[in-house]
Amino acid sequence: MLFIIHWTIAPENRNAAMARFAKTGGAAPAGLKVLGRWHAVGQLLGFAVAESDDLNPVLQWTLDWSDLMQMQVYPALTDEQTAPMLMAAVSKMTI
Repeated sequence: MLFIIHWTIAPENRNAAMARFAKTGGAAPAGLKVLGRWHAVGQLLGFAVAESDDLNPVLQWTLDWSDLMQMQVYPALTDEQTAPMLMAAVSKMTI
């Protein structure tokens, strides 16, 4: 399953977050494959798209950083996964 993980860093945690990222590279725990990570430089926020069959590594990664930033986790679906649900919903609509 795919997850969108969004984070925001409080200004007072900026230097500590940068130092930890420089030291660890923001490595994800075993069982979580990071497909991409994007940073809004100067905005103290960013997001990653990660994949795992187990929610535990996702939650572990957020816990590992929760002392420095707020993180939100959203399950995500591809267009191909979403299309059948949308088509079923559209077919039930009364217009």
